[in-house]
Amino acid sequence: MKTVCVVGASLAGLLTARALRGQGYAGRLVVIGEETHRPYDRPPLSKDYLKGVIGEADLALEGDGEDPAIEWRLGVAATGLDAAARRITLSDGTSIAADGIVIATGAAARRLPGTEGLRGVHTLRTLDDARALRGDLETAGRLVVIGGGFIGAEVAATARELGLDVTLVESGEAPLAGVVGLTMAHALAELHEKRGVRLIRGAYVTEVTGTGRADGVRLADGTHLPADVVVVGIGATPSTGWLEGSGVELGDGVVCDEGGGTSVPGIVAVGDCAAWFDPALGRHHRIEHWTGARQRATVAAATLLSGGTARPEPARPAYFWSDQFDVKIQFIGHARDADTVTVEEGDPAHNSFLAVYRQGDRPVAVLGVNQVRLFTRWRRHLETAPAQTG
Repeated sequence: MKTVCVVGASLAGLLTARALRGQGYAGRLVVIGEETHRPYDRPPLSKDYLKGVIGEADLALEGDGEDPAIEWRLGVAATGLDAAARRITLSDGTSIAADGIVIATGAAARRLPGTEGLRGVHTLRTLDDARALRGDLETAGRLVVIGGGFIGAEVAATARELGLDVTLVESGEAPLAGVVGLTMAHALAELHEKRGVRLIRGAYVTEVTGTGRADGVRLADGTHLPADVVVVGIGATPSTGWLEGSGVELGDGVVCDEGGGTSVPGIVAVGDCAAWFDPALGRHHRIEHWTGARQRATVAAATLLSGGTARPEPARPAYFWSDQFDVKIQFIGHARDADTVTVEEGDPAHNSFLAVYRQGDRPVAVLGVNQVRLFTRWRRHLETAPAQTG
């Protein structure tokens, strides 16, 4: 390979570029990024950056003096791919041919229909999103958050710490129930309610009201929630539109084998846009968390450089963390595989506990809330346990 092109200049793209160099690739390395920013850390956007505790310089992912000999093409988006020719077309009218391609275009926040052009309505996915939201929160008194996933819950907690009146609207029975299961989701919901977040469950939004600027949110039962700012946190969709018709197989993201290889030789995918096959689950799935990108970058680089012959180690169970208020939430595994869940240390009422999820007698997931040391031991246990095939 003389030229490798990484499409996507965020964490997954940067780490894969580093891994390529670390594994001996010495040819031309091009990284394309739709944003004008160099790679930055996204998790703090909804927390310390939004609170103003840290600045943009603190988000940088590249170290001082780091020079992996990357040719950066920032502020330009990939618009198409001829997979057979391995040629990428770009939004500035140019194209790049490469011997190897890494697809790392991530995912885009879902938007609420009817809110286009309405000021005061935000999603939070990029640094520019966070800049705009932080500016609006500085003069706001009332915030309505639509969606109780990670972004919604973290923004709600941050805004409450900033002194705003916060309402969180969740369509399910409790925020994060799809990840940690309903029982533990109720325990995490109490954390928000005790801190003054108004939580509305089982509710559906029909519109964001206002002319020119949002002034509230209307629910399906007719309830109107006044708001100065509205944050929409209803998930994200993989950014794969530019790959339509390319010959690369798509599903819920780019369909990959367990090493990140796509349906086209010489093309791998990593990060939020990539649906890797997990033998333990017996299916393809995307991991939209920081550690997923970190763990898979090295594997994807090896797959690309070996021509697909490198055999990856068994995938580790999915792991994520979330900081909300003064609570660190950590989770590993898949709650939906469990038959039972038990609190084995601490007390949810005190915002410090550890819960273990089991399928029969076998632990399949662990939730830690302000239990970092004990959770770390359990995480190590799950990551080193013999793999179970689905």
